[in-house]
Amino acid sequence: MVRMSAEERRESVIRAAMIEFARGGYNGTSTEVIAKRVGVSQPYLFRLFPGKRAIFLAASGRCCQEVAEVFRKASEGLDGNEALDAMGEAYQALIADDPDMLLMQMQMYVAVASAEASGDREFGEALRAGWMEMYDTVRLALGPDVGDTAQFLADGMLINVLVSMGFKSDHRVWAGFYDSSQPKS
Repeated sequence: MVRMSAEERRESVIRAAMIEFARGGYNGTSTEVIAKRVGVSQPYLFRLFPGKRAIFLAASGRCCQEVAEVFRKASEGLDGNEALDAMGEAYQALIADDPDMLLMQMQMYVAVASAEASGDREFGEALRAGWMEMYDTVRLALGPDVGDTAQFLADGMLINVLVSMGFKSDHRVWAGFYDSSQPKS
């Protein structure tokens, strides 16, 4: 049996945490369930991360990095509407193939709002930094008009909400979206 390095184990914790937090949220997910998914003890989990908050921040950061990377790869060598369409199609494929990626994003927004409501700005600052990586990636691909970036991300948020709520691809609510933003059946 091949033993994993601490870095490999840390990576498996981040992956497991993304799934568990996506499905249960920050407050509804215990470190015990994450440890169980990875196949380690909770004490070992806390040797890799100082606590639940650090695990959530790592999982959220990874989520943002992966979405930004999807945008980056899709728009490589393109600009304007070509980049917009390519990023839209790539994002639709991502959330169709990995619904937990979408749910993790939604849980991040809830976690920030909850933390901010209780006076914890530091938590939100860390998560906003990850989100800004997505923003900057889109802005770079779409060019200097910040309105284009805002519109793309606004449409993306609406897509996140509609997909999260289970609106099927043939529902009338999708009628106003670009073809590249339409969910795939």
